[in-house]
Amino acid sequence: MSDQLPSRDAAGRSPAPLSGLRVVEFTHMVMGPAVGAILVELGAEVIKVEPVGGDATRQLLGSGAGYFSMYNRNKKSVCLDLKNTRGLAIARRLAASADIVVENFRAGTMDRLGLGYDSLAAENPRLIYCSEKGFLSGPYEHRTALDEVAQMMGGLAYMTGPPGRPLRAGTSVIDVTGGMFGVIGILAALEQRHRTGRGQKVASSLFETTVYLVGQHMAQKAVTGQAARPMPVRISAWAIYDVFETKDGEQVFVGVVSDSLWEKFCAAFELHELGANAGYRTNSQRVLARDTLLPQVREIFRRYTKADLVAKLESTGLPFAPIGRPEDMFDDPHLLASGGLGEVTLTDGTRTRLPLLPVELDGRRPTQGGSLPKVGEHTREVLSGLRLGVDEVDSLAAAGAIQ
Repeated sequence: MSDQLPSRDAAGRSPAPLSGLRVVEFTHMVMGPAVGAILVELGAEVIKVEPVGGDATRQLLGSGAGYFSMYNRNKKSVCLDLKNTRGLAIARRLAASADIVVENFRAGTMDRLGLGYDSLAAENPRLIYCSEKGFLSGPYEHRTALDEVAQMMGGLAYMTGPPGRPLRAGTSVIDVTGGMFGVIGILAALEQRHRTGRGQKVASSLFETTVYLVGQHMAQKAVTGQAARPMPVRISAWAIYDVFETKDGEQVFVGVVSDSLWEKFCAAFELHELGANAGYRTNSQRVLARDTLLPQVREIFRRYTKADLVAKLESTGLPFAPIGRPEDMFDDPHLLASGGLGEVTLTDGTRTRLPLLPVELDGRRPTQGGSLPKVGEHTREVLSGLRLGVDEVDSLAAAGAIQ
């Protein structure tokens, strides 16, 4: 552990921002692993503590089949039996070597194991300890929460689906965003540690993350006195802000979000009559005339194939988007050209491309890809770094304390 940054390499390149920091994570599913996934892409060494046999997340099927692959690449896998006193002792030694510990187990679990913040900080006062929970401190903190629970409870599912049909978002948006808030807290605590020399406990949660995201709708109620309606039936702030069908049965989203863009839209599609209509001059006028205006726009767009419409919109500066699917992103020309996807080797040796951290530092992505750890792949390497001899490691393995 050190606050000293590594020097530049032989080519004069700066080290990764978090190079030299050690993270030990006791995590599973998405929220906790997402914290480590971000930190490892920023250069930290991230050691994932798994139970003997491996994290059960590795075996999930269906919509959970991609969780482990997306949020655990480039981590080191160490398998410990935390119900074994010797395995638990190793976990404490590992935590004592860490700058940051991350966990996302139920409230009280880590304390019962002797791996809570107070216990670990007594041995390692510089430790930054991040807990990813369902709820922050308060009446709900004892409850078990999942991404979907938080979306339903916090108002996001209500806003996403049509009235009477609450619908979760199409990805683990609260898990991942909650993990991002955890990283923000960790980085703030690291900066404070530079000044004070001491670590601290950081916490983020699913429920409060959801409420933060729907805060704009709460603010809308405060400002207008009117409760926000679900997004499928909301009153749009713009007249043209919708998904449109094309001649070949495809779909394209188009937004005309200013008066100047309205002028460009009319000029690009040679809609001189609409452009000259004084009743459509301002956005507010067009919003009030949506029922009349939108059918005309839909009819215009149906004259174009998707490719032709996209080509025309590309030259206008209008916000637009062909409706994509996740699998389309593997071959997206922008992502391929910009390096937004990194080569990743899965645990079975299969190579694929997966999204990298969507951040550029000094004009480039912090990492370029990597591989997923096999179960317990780094146990002996990491324990050797804790100055355990080969015989002791063999004894631990024979006792089932490690794998």
